[in-house]
Amino acid sequence: MSPYRTINPATGKTEKVFDLHDDKTMHAKLSTAHQLWESDWRHRSIAQRKAVMLKAAEILRKDKEKHARLISIEMGKILPEAIGEIELSADILAYYAQKAETFLAPRELPVSQGHAIVTSEPLGIIYCVEPWNFPYYQLARVAAPNLMAGNVVMVKHAPSVPQCAVAFEELFREAGAPEGAYTNLFITNDQSEKLIDCPEVRGVALTGSERAGSAVASQAGRALKKSTMELGGSDAFIVLDDADLDKVMPLAISGRMSNNGQVCTAAKRMIVHKSLVEEFTSRLKTAVNEFEYGDPLEQGVSHGPMSSQAAMERAISQVEKAVSHGAELVVGGKKIDREGFFMKAAILTSITRDNPIFYEEIFGPVAIIHSVGSDDEAVALANDSPYGLGGSIQTSDVERGRRVAARIDTGMVFINNITGTAPDLPFGGIKNSGYGRELSEFGIEEFLNRKLVHTP
Repeated sequence: MSPYRTINPATGKTEKVFDLHDDKTMHAKLSTAHQLWESDWRHRSIAQRKAVMLKAAEILRKDKEKHARLISIEMGKILPEAIGEIELSADILAYYAQKAETFLAPRELPVSQGHAIVTSEPLGIIYCVEPWNFPYYQLARVAAPNLMAGNVVMVKHAPSVPQCAVAFEELFREAGAPEGAYTNLFITNDQSEKLIDCPEVRGVALTGSERAGSAVASQAGRALKKSTMELGGSDAFIVLDDADLDKVMPLAISGRMSNNGQVCTAAKRMIVHKSLVEEFTSRLKTAVNEFEYGDPLEQGVSHGPMSSQAAMERAISQVEKAVSHGAELVVGGKKIDREGFFMKAAILTSITRDNPIFYEEIFGPVAIIHSVGSDDEAVALANDSPYGLGGSIQTSDVERGRRVAARIDTGMVFINNITGTAPDLPFGGIKNSGYGRELSEFGIEEFLNRKLVHTP
């Protein structure tokens, strides 16, 4: 039975099933992609690749609601957020189309003897494994820089968003990309491992869980393939004692609860100074109780369903585990009595280090609030995590915020905002949150051959 199926999370009903690609089909697609790279795509000028990328961005913007509806239907994101994701994806495509020539320009090196220049050349097929929580944005992050660099891309998308996967592949066909430039694969994990072993694949990128990252990174390592990993996170949302809660609360609500909390960089741990924590908690509870749950395509709905029954049940079970080990449940944390995979957003407090949830990532609408008495305590608590993806600091003194940010062990820190994303901001983490960067100039540099040419 194929796992690639649309199960509408608002109803729990299966709407569409897609057949798996067998090994023969997988290898045929691999051959097509490799032949295209060897004979065509790597030799195209940046201007030629740019024309395809700009056309794809134009199509996305023109048909943004059509594409956004697929996101809502397949993983439950409310339509306004889904439209925002499509717009961001188009911006990423356009960004790399416009910037690639600058990023890929040859660089002269100041050397003691002779003349040295470094050119940026493509590697070949880049194989990408991508998640369901941002079904278009995650694809845009790997497709845009690699296609502009002259690589070709093969993608195993999450089985729960197959219509999004197909639509993104069709987007590039419509934009004029030849067959093999961007290839969608409906394959199993076992087939994925076989593909990584193939010599035509020269790089592997994954966004997903620690478990998936560990498996795929080890497969890539055994095959001597360069890899990048964007894994889980447990971002700290630090509220210093001089913060203005009128400005902080909208960020806290959005930072933790948008996309139903199913975001790697969500504000999962809210570390609040003790002078503000009582009011902060009260305001957050009030906001959570005002959420409007319903079909993500309906106007006025603030929160749709969780992406799947398994996602909902896991988040609820983590809340229950936290409470059974001494945490206080301020609000929510239960299944909503209606069809579909709806969970009421939750707030937890009083989670100590001996609580098994303390070091876990909850991938759902659950805010954990910690109280601290100083900047030093806030930094120590923020760094007491196996993850190191992003984080944020809320303060009325930006310089103070920068000093605290310098002590936070993560790949990204945002001051007076939530951990965010934009085409020109590098995205990635350290520790168990992975390695490598996507987006910005750094994103296009991950899968390149930096070739030295030296002359006397």
